[in-house]
Amino acid sequence: MTQPTPAPSLRMGPTEWLLLVALSILWGGSFFFNKLTVTEWPPFAVVQVRVGLAALALLLVVRISGHSMAVGRSLWLAFFGMGILNNLVPFSLFLWGQQQIASGLASILNATTPIFAVLVMHCFGNEKATGPKLGGVLAGLIGVGILMGPEAFGGLGSNLAAQLACVLAAVSYAFSGLFGKRFRGLPPLVAATGQLSASTIMMIPVAFVLHPPWTLPVPSQQAVLAAVGLALISTALAYIIFFRIMRAAGPSNVMLVTFLIPVSAILLGVGLLGETLLPRHFAGMAAIFAGLALIDGRLVQRLRRPAAA
Repeated sequence: MTQPTPAPSLRMGPTEWLLLVALSILWGGSFFFNKLTVTEWPPFAVVQVRVGLAALALLLVVRISGHSMAVGRSLWLAFFGMGILNNLVPFSLFLWGQQQIASGLASILNATTPIFAVLVMHCFGNEKATGPKLGGVLAGLIGVGILMGPEAFGGLGSNLAAQLACVLAAVSYAFSGLFGKRFRGLPPLVAATGQLSASTIMMIPVAFVLHPPWTLPVPSQQAVLAAVGLALISTALAYIIFFRIMRAAGPSNVMLVTFLIPVSAILLGVGLLGETLLPRHFAGMAAIFAGLALIDGRLVQRLRRPAAA
């Protein structure tokens, strides 16, 4: 039986920052994969394929690596709760929202997650919302807005239901961070596998009732490849990294990934598609990095020391 180990102190070290950047790249790809799959299949069917393939892949990795999913009834019940907050609700809401609003606007609404995470942890957890942290969250959100440009706000105010769905998805992610604290002593692979397995089990009756598999159209090769990428890259691998960061640095810090996702998307476009960096891209990234520095706090502490001396 896999037993939780004592939780280390919360801290964003160099390894955690690198993992956060990697996670932003993996999750940044999910917006692209979502667009390709949801044009051919309904949202709940995409969610079922996403979590199902990811769970099967991770269960195979668990078996090969010698870990065990025999973690006890209480943790398995917690996996189901985490699956609802961190998979079923946000995945479904974002997919449904992306059918009606642009990906740029969806990514900006996704970037509100750290705000809700800070508030949730302040009200219900033990991570207090300090002035620098709140300032950093605000700077990061402003940076995302600058980075995406005014055109991303073009649909703001229309399709309010879709926009509200994306905001509620961000709120659900925030509460999942609070709920996920109970897994900090588990190996990240086991926590990710348990969450995705529970999500798959819960999605089976929903998908069969709403979208029976035999009624769905045969997907194109492009949609199949996007679904595989969504499951294996943006879900299975991403959640191993997610739980690794959460175990070391806590839920508020891991939610900062939503600030970095637009940065990763812009830089990938420059590196792979030959796109051009505009002045607003540099301004937006500067605001995001300033916000992350404020939230991290160590740079602020170093600057205060000479003044105190």
